[in-house]
Amino acid sequence: MKTLDKVNCISDVKKLDITELNKLSGEIRKFLLDNVSKTGGHVASNLGVVELTIAIHKVFNSPEDKIIWDVGHQSYIHKILTGRKDRMHTIRQYEGLSGFPKRCESFHDTFETGHSSTSISAGLGMAIARDIKGEKNEVVSIIGDGSMTAGMAFEALNHAGDIKSKMIVILNDNEMSISKNVGGLSKYLDRIRTAPTYGKMKDDVETLLNSIPAIGKTMYRTAERAKDSLKYFLLPGILFEELGFKYLGPVDGHNIPLLIKTLNRAKLVNGPVIVHVLTKKGKGYKHAEENPDKFHGASAFDLKTGKALSKTKGVKYSKVFGDKLYDLAKNHKDIVAITAAMPSGTGLENFKNKLPKRFIDVGIAEQHAVTFAAGLASQGLKSYFAVYSTFLQRGYDQVLHDVCLQNLPVVFAIDRAGLVGNDGETHHGVFDFSYLSHIPNLIIMAPKDKKELEEMVEFTYKYNDGPIAIRYPRGVSVEKDELITNNEIVLGKGEMIKEGKNVAIIAIGKMVDIGYEASLKLEESGLNPTLINIRFLKPIDNDLIKKVSNEYNMVVTLEDNVISGGLATSVNNELFKYKYKGNLINIGLPDEFIEHGNTSELFKKHKLDADGIYDTIINSIKA
Repeated sequence: MKTLDKVNCISDVKKLDITELNKLSGEIRKFLLDNVSKTGGHVASNLGVVELTIAIHKVFNSPEDKIIWDVGHQSYIHKILTGRKDRMHTIRQYEGLSGFPKRCESFHDTFETGHSSTSISAGLGMAIARDIKGEKNEVVSIIGDGSMTAGMAFEALNHAGDIKSKMIVILNDNEMSISKNVGGLSKYLDRIRTAPTYGKMKDDVETLLNSIPAIGKTMYRTAERAKDSLKYFLLPGILFEELGFKYLGPVDGHNIPLLIKTLNRAKLVNGPVIVHVLTKKGKGYKHAEENPDKFHGASAFDLKTGKALSKTKGVKYSKVFGDKLYDLAKNHKDIVAITAAMPSGTGLENFKNKLPKRFIDVGIAEQHAVTFAAGLASQGLKSYFAVYSTFLQRGYDQVLHDVCLQNLPVVFAIDRAGLVGNDGETHHGVFDFSYLSHIPNLIIMAPKDKKELEEMVEFTYKYNDGPIAIRYPRGVSVEKDELITNNEIVLGKGEMIKEGKNVAIIAIGKMVDIGYEASLKLEESGLNPTLINIRFLKPIDNDLIKKVSNEYNMVVTLEDNVISGGLATSVNNELFKYKYKGNLINIGLPDEFIEHGNTSELFKKHKLDADGIYDTIINSIKA
């Protein structure tokens, strides 16, 4: 009988001896790969924390002890061990298990995460709540070395070290975020992990320092200075010690007995403690070990070859943007490309390799990236910050205060806008129109297809009167001859894709293509709708909307953003100015967080597909 077959909840884990736990780790890796190769998901990060997760659940008592997974994409093993093993075949699938911790899914999921660098703050809040309530449970925050580069993590460390509340921070150090880590902290951790004598040296030095007698005031001060000098010269983890944390490590993150021993030692510390654990991303699967970035978030793949089972035809929007920006940068020496730890995901890998001096990866630090881009722009450079829509949310104040208030010509290339699919609520980019549209000085536009994205990137370089945001979706770019109009990009001007009568469909970005498909269905029903690609959310095309208000009985807006604050709000405000009396339909996403699932399933559910749009319009006409 397999050891994994005997594990249906964490109490079963506690019954296993070391031999069985080691066997369990191998079986979990195989089980994980068998499932995720079919569904797609976060492969490398989960393979890297198998032993660590087992040790955590051997030592701590969830849910009484609070376990918080930073980002949360590495929580698959945690899900397997906490009673969800039989549903792992549904991971990240519509109406299946989430790929991230979900409180409604299990009481073992203490805190919902999806963005990085939040676990220490949340954990400290839980620790203080425990102290106020007079409880005795442990609080354990697991955070990666990539996530530690974000300012929020250091804000939490600074606070925790000051108030000395008892909590455990496990630093899962695999030398990676999604791509290779960058920055001073990465170099610091590298010095710790590559010094083989550090672990023993730390214990020996602490014993030595503690044995120095304090004889007389002068001798005491001299001894203290000697202690400090020796600490800085010899001790690993001094940064964390100086912040007020006890430092334990570095520890082999794949050695279960050592992990259990170290975690039990951490429990004895009456205050904040850092456990520095070294793991290998992709551990146990050759293809993931060799290409951890490719297997960070993988689609379904062949286990033997590691190759994706299905290949999408066409060019991804990320690549279209990256290639066009590189072509521009070859001829314009003032262009600088910025990423927050995602050169590959944002299409900037080629730029990085061929123009390294003008490519900057700031690590997982979106707030810094925005203000850094503003600093570049203030000195006459043209800075392009390529970032996922959901992650730009983290730099909102910097967009408003540091870029737009000063009207600096920073370009925000907002990738993964709209519904992104299986990562779900924390990753859908459905709020960007809303959180950007009300900021003065900011131009906002969205391309309908590949060609228009290229033209918009070129337009951003020529425009120097302030900041611009280009918003484009995840996946393959649209290329339809019927959508090509060859109209030049003009600030604040949309275009007629096809002109009809009675019904005007005003769409933006990805929804232009879907609106076109819906218009064909409407033609089959005897209607001849006009289709408008509005292009600019801000400034919106007032002339075009005035024309629509005068000539059409029905106006329909289409967007893959929440309706509130997006295209619907902008168009409605303009129509109100012109005292529009016709039928107005706003089609977009509702005021709720959208679940995970395949994008086609989600578009269908929320009536954003061609059939749903057709039904909404026809039903409104019949009403």
